[in-house]
Amino acid sequence: MNIGIFGGTFNPIHNAHLRIAEESRDQYDLSSVIFVPAADPPHKPRHRQLDFSHRLAMVSLAIKNNPLFTVSSLEGERSGKSYSIDTLRTLHDSYPDDRLFFIMGSDSFSEIGAWHEYQSIFPLTSIIVVGRPGSVGLCLASSLPVAIAGQFCYDVAVNRLTHSSGTSVSYLDGIPLPISSSSIRELLRCGRSVRYLVPDGVEHYLKEHTLYARSNPDLP
Repeated sequence: MNIGIFGGTFNPIHNAHLRIAEESRDQYDLSSVIFVPAADPPHKPRHRQLDFSHRLAMVSLAIKNNPLFTVSSLEGERSGKSYSIDTLRTLHDSYPDDRLFFIMGSDSFSEIGAWHEYQSIFPLTSIIVVGRPGSVGLCLASSLPVAIAGQFCYDVAVNRLTHSSGTSVSYLDGIPLPISSSSIRELLRCGRSVRYLVPDGVEHYLKEHTLYARSNPDLP
């Protein structure tokens, strides 16, 4: 089976995240998509992230009506920085007979050379690179770190890379939902509505816990 792995801070999760997961599931024939919230993302200051338990709870609420979506607390159960390579190794061992597809944004892929043990990611999983709404399509070949470019063959006609291990890197056009977690946080800080930007269950959770509100000094 093909299994999607969707990592991120989800700070908070919103409707564009769900659409990305659904579009990936549909286009790549994924039997399921596992959402993996990052507990301590290495490239983002921890003090600016909402507590992991809140982010995990909101992802659970966001996906509860889709039996093909699941959430993993794996990174919250592991100490230290939330390195993707550690998560992918664990999931690869958990699903030895399945093919993994790691879903990431084009901005993250452009910076993958700075990731911890990035060279080891490609033999473990195929990668779906998702473009931002309105962005120009990313040339995957030119975004590869020079040190590993020779490990890939590039099919320019479909903008797809094939790794020597047999995994692939392909491009998924931007999902036409210009929603960002940062814009949602700003709306909440200003006391404005985020209805229709996040799932109903997430909206209720945000209100119940006054998350991201200026009146809550303990939250980012």
